[in-house]
Amino acid sequence: MGLLPVEIKVNIEGDVPAALSALTASQGPLMSRQIWFAEDRDGVAQGKAPLLDGGVIIRLRIGSGPDDLVVKLRPCTREQLVGRFSAPFEVEPFTYRVEEDWSRRGRVLAASLVHTHLPGLLDAAVGPGADPSASIDEVQDQFLHACARDVRFDGLVALGPIFSTKVDDVSLDDLEVDLEAWSAVGLEFLEASIRVKPKRGDDEEEFKERAERKQRELEEAVLERGVTLSEVPESKTHRMLTALVAAAQG
Repeated sequence: MGLLPVEIKVNIEGDVPAALSALTASQGPLMSRQIWFAEDRDGVAQGKAPLLDGGVIIRLRIGSGPDDLVVKLRPCTREQLVGRFSAPFEVEPFTYRVEEDWSRRGRVLAASLVHTHLPGLLDAAVGPGADPSASIDEVQDQFLHACARDVRFDGLVALGPIFSTKVDDVSLDDLEVDLEAWSAVGLEFLEASIRVKPKRGDDEEEFKERAERKQRELEEAVLERGVTLSEVPESKTHRMLTALVAAAQG
């Protein structure tokens, strides 16, 4: 598969609206969406998140343009990614990415298969009593069965909505940064992220050094604007999904 792109993420704590304002200033339009996660229905009834625990994330995004449904394995290994899923591809309406996911808490491999849908098409999948598994298409089902064989579910339930505010390509010093704020069940998170892609002729060590330098630059650019970095080890997805499962207990 060769060298893979790296997505570098920084989670931010504290006053999210103030942090978002400090980082964006007047740059770029804000995009608002609703985000839902699908989890195993029986597991949620027991206060658990078995898909998340098994490294499978199923996410639905609705609003501000096309809907999309993503099936993601994180963390995963290269050995898991077999057949057509051993390398990235893009064939409308699918985008399949394999990349390294870096944060202050560590580095993992992630593989995600995104299916883009017409606006509003996924509304029914997150309605009361709906089973989002009906919206997982044949290719995504193949991905799960081929690359996450140990994860089983008989039915899903949608957890959300999470209200997302996103602005892309914000200039922080020499970096182009994507910012996304999440709000739900009394929690607010803000994440800043960049992607670093291999260049022609890069060897593994050169690319690693460049990505590590970009990670330092991102953290420094955020801190210089008076924003506090999170010391919590769990990702925003893990923290939010865990809270949504707890809220579903009523």
